[in-house]
Amino acid sequence: MLWLAWYLLIGAVALSAGAAAIGVSAVPRVKICTSLTVAATALAVAALILSTVASLHDGAATVPKFLAVAVSVAFAISFGGPVTELVFRLASRSNTPAAKDAEPSLLRGGLWIGLLERTAIVASLWASWPEGIAVVLAVKGLGRFAELKNHQAAEQFILGTFSSGLVAAGAYGLGLLLT
Repeated sequence: MLWLAWYLLIGAVALSAGAAAIGVSAVPRVKICTSLTVAATALAVAALILSTVASLHDGAATVPKFLAVAVSVAFAISFGGPVTELVFRLASRSNTPAAKDAEPSLLRGGLWIGLLERTAIVASLWASWPEGIAVVLAVKGLGRFAELKNHQAAEQFILGTFSSGLVAAGAYGLGLLLT
């Protein structure tokens, strides 16, 4: 049962990597990206349930730790971007249509910062150094300090940081259940 959870998590990584690739393409397809993100979420939840049930049985087989670490880091990196974009889309829904020339992102470099942030968070958790999360968030806040005077940029910063951090912590938790 644990190996089935392992394969489900690998499937979630593949789907979220596809969603991330579509999201950064020249012509992003929002519906396809959202569908892939939701499907990856369903696979990750199924992996969570199966690994939890498997961990309750004494003598259950475990996935080698280096594989669990590798897959949880890959999941954090690939799944965080599409989830953060989905959170941004859900948060920006309003009754007024957006201007055609509106800038899609107030904070430049968010994709790369998010990738590095999730990698650093999940790596610090695997290294048993949770204080590393505070270091990552402090560096990110200091780097964006001047831009956060704009209300929309501050909101985007908070939403992105929370969703990205939660995905990284969740990916660590899933990997921990597999070991």
